[in-house]
Amino acid sequence: MSRRFKRACRRLGVTQSMGRVGSCCDNAVSEAVDYVHRRTFATRTEARLKIATWITRFYNTHRLHSVCGYHSPIDYEHDHRANSVLGLAA
Repeated sequence: MSRRFKRACRRLGVTQSMGRVGSCCDNAVSEAVDYVHRRTFATRTEARLKIATWITRFYNTHRLHSVCGYHSPIDYEHDHRANSVLGLAA
């Protein structure tokens, strides 16, 4: 399964996120999925608000990441969004 996943990531141009060698659980997506599956939300709105709060509270959106060209994820996304609007994004 992991080979198929790796090939799919490569085909889609996705960079796999790993905190250390051999640890597929050390990333924000896995942690967010774990957060979601351990709770029951009354409405979609409640789910969106609680998940967004969890992400901004527990996932460091300001730490520089090498995969983002040593920009913070929040700055990288803002730049990408601005470039997409201008038609400059790949």
